[in-house]
Amino acid sequence: MDVRLNAEQRQLRDAAAKLADDLGPGSVAELDDAARLARLEKAVAQTGWRSLRSDGASGVEVVIVAEEFGRGLVDVPLLGPVLADDLSRHVPLGEGPTTVAFDEVAIDARGAARAVTLREHAVLTAPVGAPRSGADLTRTGADLAGALQQTGELGAEDALRWQALALATTAADLVGTARGAHAVACDYAKIREQYGKPIGSFQAIAHLLAEGLALIEGSVSVLRHAAWAVDEAEAAEAVRAARIAKIYCARSARTVCETAIQVHGGIGNTWECLAHVYLRRALTSTALWPVTIREIADGLS
Repeated sequence: MDVRLNAEQRQLRDAAAKLADDLGPGSVAELDDAARLARLEKAVAQTGWRSLRSDGASGVEVVIVAEEFGRGLVDVPLLGPVLADDLSRHVPLGEGPTTVAFDEVAIDARGAARAVTLREHAVLTAPVGAPRSGADLTRTGADLAGALQQTGELGAEDALRWQALALATTAADLVGTARGAHAVACDYAKIREQYGKPIGSFQAIAHLLAEGLALIEGSVSVLRHAAWAVDEAEAAEAVRAARIAKIYCARSARTVCETAIQVHGGIGNTWECLAHVYLRRALTSTALWPVTIREIADGLS
């Protein structure tokens, strides 16, 4: 197994990172910038990244984009449409924008006409109701506007691989969110001074940031394996790898995001500090396709 990115994958990562840096929200106030959102939506639509799987992309390539979008708090739909697109390779879902539903709630619902979900092997769809706000300030949810109706069925292996992709993609969003929160904390530690010195020069702050970086590096390792396994490993092994990645990345992301708030001190508890937006995104990504410690054999703590 070689989990190193090839030249094309590195180019994809760089393109996703540039888009996130250029058009992602750089502050809490920019979350309400309609003009920025319109430009971001147009740019993402032009990339075709929401249909990566039907265009022949691997799970690694989906994960690459999801990670950079999490890092940049990209606040237009990606996770929902890209997972719906993967299902559309096996079952016709009809025309119009489609997202996925989890626990009978459409995620990434902005602009979606219907939602699709997988229940065991059955593919179910329902129309999407009016979008509503939630804890995550960067992604919009919506209740379903009707009952879920079966539109098709997946084979056992395809169902497992879709589950692995869903877990790996949300884990990637968590890794990206952790990276973004850590970067915000590091930048603040360089400019905030106490006793005439940047707070990053104090051992207590430096240790917090170093521990966060170690958690991120560990998360990247398990995520790369899970992303590779989506297409290359046995289906059951792919799900197991993705479960391990999800639980490890979720715990790491929460710790890193909470540390970012702590490094900011008092200002970290204000609405204007971007750190809480990262924490909100991490907590909502953790709640999607959750994994408990009992579901993995390794006994990670």
